[in-house]
Amino acid sequence: MESYWNLDPIVAQLSDIRRAWRAGQERHAEYGAEGFPSRGDLAKIMQSLCGALFPLRLGPNFVRLHNEDAFVAQTLHTGLHRLYGQIRLELIYAMADAPQTAVDARAASIIKSFAEQLPSLRILLDTDVEAAFRGDPAARSVDEVLICYPSLLAIIHHRLAHLLHELGAPLVARIISEVAHSKTGIDIHPGAKIGESFFIDHGTGVVIGETAIVGRHVRLYQGVTLGARSFPADEDGTLLKDQPRHPIIEDDVVIYSGATILGRVIIGRGSEIGGNVWLTKSVPAGSHVSQAREQNSIATIAQTTAPHRRARTSAAG
Repeated sequence: MESYWNLDPIVAQLSDIRRAWRAGQERHAEYGAEGFPSRGDLAKIMQSLCGALFPLRLGPNFVRLHNEDAFVAQTLHTGLHRLYGQIRLELIYAMADAPQTAVDARAASIIKSFAEQLPSLRILLDTDVEAAFRGDPAARSVDEVLICYPSLLAIIHHRLAHLLHELGAPLVARIISEVAHSKTGIDIHPGAKIGESFFIDHGTGVVIGETAIVGRHVRLYQGVTLGARSFPADEDGTLLKDQPRHPIIEDDVVIYSGATILGRVIIGRGSEIGGNVWLTKSVPAGSHVSQAREQNSIATIAQTTAPHRRARTSAAG
C-alpha cells in the first residue's frame, strides 16, 4: 500500500502549516499544545458529580438510602481529585510564568472553594427541579423531572461550570458546558448568570450567551436565543472580549419558543415574549410582546386598562 503515495512530504507540509499557524496565533494563544484538559475525562467527572449531587436518581443503581452517604463521600473524593488534575492542566499555561508551587496552590484553592459551595449549589438546583415540576403539566413527579428532562441535565452542568468559571477555570468550565450542549442541544455559556428556579421546557436549540443575566423564576421554551447583536473590535479588527453584549432578563419572565433577543437589552420583570419574536430593544416590566400581524408594521407599546397595567407590544419580525 505504501507504494501508492509518499507520506514524507505530506507529513513535512503539515508540520510546516502547524508551525506557521501557531506562530501567527501566538498573541491569541492561552494554552499550549500539550497537556490540554480532556473533554472525555471532564464528561466522566461531571457524570460522577451529578451522581454525588443526586445520588438516588442520577447515581448508579446500587445506591440506596443506607449507603448514599458513603457513595457521595467516595465519589466526591475521586471526582474532585480528577477535577483538580484538569484544572491544573489549564493553569499550567494560564500561569506560564509562575512557579509550579503557585500553580498547584491555585488549583487546590479553586477545588477547595468549588467543593465548599456544592451544598449551596444543590439547594439552588432543587429550586430548578421544583420550577420544572410546577411549570410543566406533563411532569408527574420531581423524580421524573430529574431523570428525564434534558434541560435539568443542562442546568446542572451549567451551575457547576459557572462556579468553576467564576473561580478561575474558564477553559474547564467551557468544556463542561459543551459536554452538556452535545448531550442536550442546549447551549449555555458558563459565564452566563442565571438566578434560582430556572426552567427550560423541551430545550432543544436554546442558546444563552456569555454575558447574559437571567433573573429568578424565568422560563424559556425551545429555540430561544439570548444572543449578541454586534461585536466591537479593536484597531486591528480583533473582537473585544468580555464586553456586555447579551440580554438582561429580569425576574418572572416567560419567553416562548423560537424567540430571539439580541444585544444588551432589558426584558422587564413579569414580561411575556411570544413565539418567534425578534427583539432588539428593551421592554418595560409587565410587557407582552408578540409578532406583528401585518408585515412591516412598526412595534408599538400601549398600556392596557388591566389592573396590573401590563404593556402590550407588537414586534415586527
